[in-house]
Amino acid sequence: MKKYDLTTQSMVRIAMFTAVLSVLSVLQIPMPSGVPLTLQTFAVALCGAVLGAWSGPASVALYVAVGAVGIPVFAGMKGGIAVLVGPTGGFLFGFLFLAWLTGAGVGKKRAMATALGMAGLVCCHLLGILGFILSTGAGVFQAFVTVSLPYLLKDALSVAAAVQIGEMLRKRLVFGHVFK
Repeated sequence: MKKYDLTTQSMVRIAMFTAVLSVLSVLQIPMPSGVPLTLQTFAVALCGAVLGAWSGPASVALYVAVGAVGIPVFAGMKGGIAVLVGPTGGFLFGFLFLAWLTGAGVGKKRAMATALGMAGLVCCHLLGILGFILSTGAGVFQAFVTVSLPYLLKDALSVAAAVQIGEMLRKRLVFGHVFK
């Protein structure tokens, strides 16, 4: 296993993708369930697909930390600990698994990379359902129907698109000497 070297260049890439995730999270379409439609899932998967299994989750962890201290980077320009323990908080923690597993697909055939991303999406939705249950007292079925089922197709398409776009971006960034 290769030891990860934290360089200035890697820190800049992590911060850059944290910014991309923050911008794509703020844009939203509110839904009655309280879980809005956003491009967060796409952005998180893109972090993993471009940055890999270490830097992708690091970028997401930085995003969660920035939001936790109150900077309004979460959906709807919200921030603070209350969001992390609220109805959507489980998804924010699940994003770490989505970025990690999508990042684990870097360098693999697209079908395998997409399958790993989908496994990360399943983890994300399971944590999202659990967070919703813990914060609202809803039952498992009600939580699934409210915060997961309506978003599954959009999220699966987002992950598949992020894997494909991430692969193209990595090739261009390697060619442009941004990644070595």
